[in-house]
Amino acid sequence: MARGLLAAIPLSFLALLAAAPVLRLLAEGWAQGPGLMSVWADDFLRGRLLWSLAQAAITCVLALCLGLPLAWVLARWEFAGRSLVLRLLMLPFVVPTLVAALGVLALWGPRGWFGAPLAQMGIDLTDTPWLLLYGNLFFNLCLVVRAGVDALEQVSATRVAAARSLGATPWRAFWRVEWPAVAPWLMSALCLVFLYCFAGFGLALILGGQRWATLEVEIYTLVAHELALGQAGVLAVWGLLLSGSVALAYAVLERRLAAPGAVRPLPRVRPAGAAQRLALAAALTVLAMVCLLPLLAIVLRALQALVWGQGLAVLADPQTLTALGNTLRFAGMALVLATVLGLLHAVTARAAGAPGLAWRAAAYLPFVVSPITVAFGLLLLYPDATASLFLLVAAYALLAYPFVARSIGAALDQLPAHPAQAAATLGASPWRVWWRVTLPMVRPALRRGMAFAAATALGEFAVSLFLSRPEWLTLTTLIHQRLGRPGAASLDAALVLSLLLMLLALAAFLLIDPPQRRSTPLTAPDHA
Repeated sequence: MARGLLAAIPLSFLALLAAAPVLRLLAEGWAQGPGLMSVWADDFLRGRLLWSLAQAAITCVLALCLGLPLAWVLARWEFAGRSLVLRLLMLPFVVPTLVAALGVLALWGPRGWFGAPLAQMGIDLTDTPWLLLYGNLFFNLCLVVRAGVDALEQVSATRVAAARSLGATPWRAFWRVEWPAVAPWLMSALCLVFLYCFAGFGLALILGGQRWATLEVEIYTLVAHELALGQAGVLAVWGLLLSGSVALAYAVLERRLAAPGAVRPLPRVRPAGAAQRLALAAALTVLAMVCLLPLLAIVLRALQALVWGQGLAVLADPQTLTALGNTLRFAGMALVLATVLGLLHAVTARAAGAPGLAWRAAAYLPFVVSPITVAFGLLLLYPDATASLFLLVAAYALLAYPFVARSIGAALDQLPAHPAQAAATLGASPWRVWWRVTLPMVRPALRRGMAFAAATALGEFAVSLFLSRPEWLTLTTLIHQRLGRPGAASLDAALVLSLLLMLLALAAFLLIDPPQRRSTPLTAPDHA
């Protein structure tokens, strides 16, 4: 009875905040009748849909082509600074989307490090798809690299040695032995990459422009600027159908590519010879160019504005202080709610046994449904509550709590049964067993999930645009406002605010989950 009541809390939350808005969107799209198919007859809307699919697919191809060689270098070679490189792969995971977009502009925009010289040569990248693709790679390349490193560490050294002893070349041994073990991990990462890119909003809004805007940006434009709720509902329905199909196809593919159990991994070796050292240098250069330079550009450009520009005035501006306070307040409340929901979800799924598999999979619903779709669905379903603080915080928590549920669920799966059984045998109640035995063992996973949840809540943008009041200004919405104003001073102000938001997200992540306490490898996170 008590277990059912605990499960009802996250179940009701998902039903009211995720499932019901999705059904409302489906009803809105279905109510259009023949208009549901008219999207494919409209050249403009069809172009938005096809481009959304294309940019996600292109990013997957680029991430695979770059990420697999980089992962192989990091997994197979031992070199000074390797652990630091693996830890730096965490950075793009906790950077808000608007900060990443500003980093790309600071590099490749008309006034960027590389963009300014190109502009003088007559090459302007602001009206091309390359900025959006580069931004997608910044966010997602590290995800593929990390998954590849973890996968390559699962390759059996015995099987590779047997293949080589039978005369297989290194390439043939990789293709016949290593690739089958690596494929499921990479398929998992690429599925997430596709969904992130297809359902992404912040990057596409800033970097795509009018010409290369994606489906999510078009939905926002139709709702916020044209009040075309019916047409936006049709587009949202198609977005749900396409992203759901990708997730379903991946689930089938993952089952067919089942990875083997624990094996003895190949030992890492130091690069030998000029060719291998050159390959290592090239790999680290690519990682730095894609994953670190945008962040470095933000830091340096923001410091420049602070020292020689009006950056200090931006930090002291009452709007900034209000936005900072609101950001901390909303993220803090959302983190508490997300932690409670995530714990309840993971614990009840674990206790349910085999039927809990479907319940555990339900935690991934906020990952499949984009933030724009969630916000738009809530706007349609609860029009009288769209200006309420509870709905705003609940929407934040909806996008953040799967990180806690996923992390805790994985930790509970790995726990040995005998400590809890011994405590119960000695007369401890289930609650005391959980508090004194189980919780201390899963606390590192809880901290890790809370850290990603906090970073997600701090950087949430799409929900704030739909459900926030003017007085509920946050750092993300203030950055968006600054970017909408012309002039170099507005761009400098946006960069200073982006640096503040980035430092805030990193500080929250490190305070909740200090690096020295992390006992398990970083798992692949999920951006909204």
